[in-house]
This record gives sequence, C-alpha cells and structure tokens, in this order.
Amino acid sequence: MPTSVDSGRGLGDIHATIQAYYDQKLQRYGATPLGVDWTCLATQELRFVHLLKLCDFSTAFSLNDLGCGYGALVAYLTKYHSQAEVDYLGVDLSAAMVRRAKRLHQRQGNVGFINGSVSPRIADYSVASGIFNVKLHHSLVSWERFVRRTLVDMDATSRRGFAVNFMAPVPRGQSSPVELYRTTPDAWASYCQEELGCSVEVLENYGMREFTLLARPERLAYRHRRPRPLAHP
Repeated sequence: MPTSVDSGRGLGDIHATIQAYYDQKLQRYGATPLGVDWTCLATQELRFVHLLKLCDFSTAFSLNDLGCGYGALVAYLTKYHSQAEVDYLGVDLSAAMVRRAKRLHQRQGNVGFINGSVSPRIADYSVASGIFNVKLHHSLVSWERFVRRTLVDMDATSRRGFAVNFMAPVPRGQSSPVELYRTTPDAWASYCQEELGCSVEVLENYGMREFTLLARPERLAYRHRRPRPLAHP
C-alpha cells in the first residue's frame, strides 16, 4: 500500500519531465487525443463518462480539471451536458497546452485555464484523466510520491469529491512498457480512505484495462479546506 505523504522534494524533476513529454506530443499531433497520449476520441470520452459520474448535474457546480491538456473535457461538456451550469478551471503543467486551450475555448463563458501543478481554488469537484499513467524514467518510489502529493492536493481543493483513473496490471504472462505506471484499485482506494478520509467507489470493467476512483469526503458538512498556493513547474 502507498505510504504517508512525502514532501515536495524531487517533484520538480517529475513535473519538468511531464511538461516536456506533453509539449512534444502537442507539437507532433496538435490538439487531438494523440496530442495528450490517448489513442482516439472514443476512449478519451469514455474516460470522461466515468470520471464525471462523480458530479451531480442537476445543480450548478464548479470543476477543477487537473492535467487538462488542450481542454478536451470542455468540448465534451459542451457536447453532452450543454444545459449544465459548470464553472470550469483547467490546470496543466504544460504552458503550451494551456495556451492552446485558451485559444480553442476563448469564447466560452465560465471556462478558464492556468499553468501549474495544483488548482489555486477550491471547487466542488476535481477530476484528472491519465495523469498518472506515464512515469517515464522515474522510479516507482518517486512516481508514487508524485501520485500521493497529487491526491492530497486534489482532496484539499475539492469540497464534494475528486475522481482519477489509473492503468490496471496486465494479465500474467504479458508485459507492459516500463515507462507506464500500472497498479491495482485496492492500493489507492485504501490510501484515499485511510489517509484522506474519503469514501471511495471503484469503477472497473468498462472495456479498457484501467479503473476509475470516485472519492468523496465522509463528512461534507464539516469540510472547510484552504487552497494551497499555486505551484509552477
């Protein structure tokens, strides 16, 4: 099981390599699913479907999107939830991604984008899609430190809960590139329950070798969080 939260030491290198990796993807593929390392629009949107099961669309809400890329989730919300009142803030380590997102969505109200590693505001919900998948050359210890720090930040900046997804292990006898991070649902569900005090719903078996965690605070009525300062890579 992941251990307790580490300090921010060493996270700067991880942030820098993530930024460089996605800058290259954007330069090569543009504002497309391939530009944020997804294979196609259909699977990208299927992930949004499961992440957004966290949210109550019957009432207005604010949403932080960590690792927002070029703002694909904004397009999804416009396409499938056009009647919903969503105050959206996208946050990304890549300044190039943020610039592209701002250009693409500059005419949409209640939509903003910033460059950073954590949201500067508290929202009703926070989501992150795929940000834990590509660990590159980093050690497992360093990467899981990054995951823990990110989950703590998402918890601290979400009043009503947060949702993230992970790649699941491959079947026995198959191999996976060492640059990818794969894990089991129990490890991070237990962390969110025991360390962050959340109730956790695990979504699996939706056609991809991955899973989604929906984490909600146990006591919404007593949840008063102070935002952490915005951290730039």
